[in-house]
Amino acid sequence: MKNPVPMTLTRRGLGGLAAGLGVALALSACGGSPLASPSTSAPSGSAAGGSLVVGSADFPESQVIAEIYVGALNAAGLTATSKPNIGSREIYFKAVQDGSVDLVPDYSGNLLSYVDTEASEVSAEDVYKALSGKLPDGLAVAEASKAEDKDAMVVTKATAEKYKLKSIEDLAKVCKDFTMAAPATFETRSYGFPGLKKNYNCELKGLQPFNDGGGNLTLQALLEDKVQVADIYTTTPSIVDNDLVVLEDPKNNFKAQQVLPLYNKAKMTDKAKEALNNVSKTLTTDDLINLNRAVSGDQKQSPKDAAAAWLKDKGIVK
Repeated sequence: MKNPVPMTLTRRGLGGLAAGLGVALALSACGGSPLASPSTSAPSGSAAGGSLVVGSADFPESQVIAEIYVGALNAAGLTATSKPNIGSREIYFKAVQDGSVDLVPDYSGNLLSYVDTEASEVSAEDVYKALSGKLPDGLAVAEASKAEDKDAMVVTKATAEKYKLKSIEDLAKVCKDFTMAAPATFETRSYGFPGLKKNYNCELKGLQPFNDGGGNLTLQALLEDKVQVADIYTTTPSIVDNDLVVLEDPKNNFKAQQVLPLYNKAKMTDKAKEALNNVSKTLTTDDLINLNRAVSGDQKQSPKDAAAAWLKDKGIVK
């Protein structure tokens, strides 16, 4: 068994941080900003639409993607800086709305669910198409990347081979014998037990709750066969490092979560959108896995350094 990569508890869920939002609003009301000062240096000069500030959520993957956007914009001759670690979606969404930041990386499915709690779209194409009509005036999204960070049903290679599992449809045949590792909320979330039953007629034996976001506790339970299937995000390095199998989801039980830039239209120019779209055309899920490993694994690179290496490797920065 390979050593699991330590994972920082993160993610792009819809959870609150209401207290943090209250502080942010209070500071705004007093004329102060709840956001940190820009941390990324940028070339002198000003873009046609003015200097762009790229925010990020409060977890490493978002911070790396934000630094990639900054680097790509600067490489295109624009001026961009970063404001990392803003907080949850509730906070950074408002920051884009009020112009505290000009853009942030986000995830298509969760963004759609945030602006429309009744949204039923699940496929990548349908989710992206729905976003344009649901975002508030003044906000938009650039092109979506192939990269996705989404929930996935994961099993060990030995389990996949023993039961001939390639998809959740295959899993349905043995669900009654499998215990699952996942957050406690998986039992009631629409994509959790209810969705598995509705879409695949899969009724699991039980749930072993872990609140580490598919991290080491979840991983160890799976590797030690204390559970037979686990909910682990697709960009978690431990999937590849431990030769785990991500079961295909042909009925889209898990909503698409493509990485894409959410931006305020006020200062966005065609040149800036072109630079962002170039990143989206290039960024893959495997890239996110490797970037997460670089930042959260033994290398302990900073998000800025990991982003710079990726930009150079892809030829976006010379």
